[in-house]
Amino acid sequence: MTPAADTRPSSLRIWLLAARPRTLPAAVAPVLVGTALAWTARSIDWVAFVAALLGALFIQVGTNLSNDYSDARRGADTEDRLGPVRVTAGGLVPPRQVLVATYVSFGLAVLCGIYLVAIAGWVLLAIGAASILAGVLYTGGPRPYGYAGLGEIFVFLFFGVVAVTGSYYVQREALPWEAFVLAVPVGLLASAILVVNNIRDLDTDRRAGKRTMAVRLGRARTRVLYDVMLVLAYVTVLIPWVAGEFDAWLALPWLTLPLALRLRTIVRTHTDGPTLNEALAGTGKLEFLFCVLLAVGLMPS
Repeated sequence: MTPAADTRPSSLRIWLLAARPRTLPAAVAPVLVGTALAWTARSIDWVAFVAALLGALFIQVGTNLSNDYSDARRGADTEDRLGPVRVTAGGLVPPRQVLVATYVSFGLAVLCGIYLVAIAGWVLLAIGAASILAGVLYTGGPRPYGYAGLGEIFVFLFFGVVAVTGSYYVQREALPWEAFVLAVPVGLLASAILVVNNIRDLDTDRRAGKRTMAVRLGRARTRVLYDVMLVLAYVTVLIPWVAGEFDAWLALPWLTLPLALRLRTIVRTHTDGPTLNEALAGTGKLEFLFCVLLAVGLMPS
């Protein structure tokens, strides 16, 4: 249904809705961690850092736009959806304009990647291409993996392992074991954001034929999955301190534990859309604060 003229948001507000700014910290966080880890070895290339950061943001926005378009085309976004308004399904933007904006976002990501490929080699081309492809195929293509219960796995890989190690590789053209270990808590918290999203949308996703992990596991077991992700994030972040050469500053992310416990309680005890929307935003905030503190703990004195 198209909104009435007097209730229609401004064009800027509409495109902000489409870009989903609350998801953008998940793109920024792994770049901060990977770059901070690289900084422990020697000074970093700040231009490469900015290029990696902007590239990650454009890929995230492009992915959001692509999902908005694909979900509407498949009829997955219905009027009883509990999450924020989707601009394509809500009739706020014509599908073709959303598709063009998707191409523009991914094109800007490619422009950022050109510099990274120039300084770090063709490995970065493969990483960028795989990231864009994963974003498109989440809800697009003939067999979208987001509809098959694989979304959390791909988020863990691309917003954790690939993003952290890729950001490190841009600076050092090497991949130490610490980069992979520290990618684990980042990926787990990014996946936890999607878990909350899918718990909120469980009933509507089931009716729309989306077999997300929450639909497959059920609400109770998906809540347990959320708990496990949080616990493992706080445990694994300490490994490079316990088993490596880093010091106790790596425990700084534990300062976010009260927020994690509060979010766990909300996710376990609520099913209504507005409260779970707050938990979704809160989990994004948790990941960002966790990663900022981790980056600070990694920075050389």
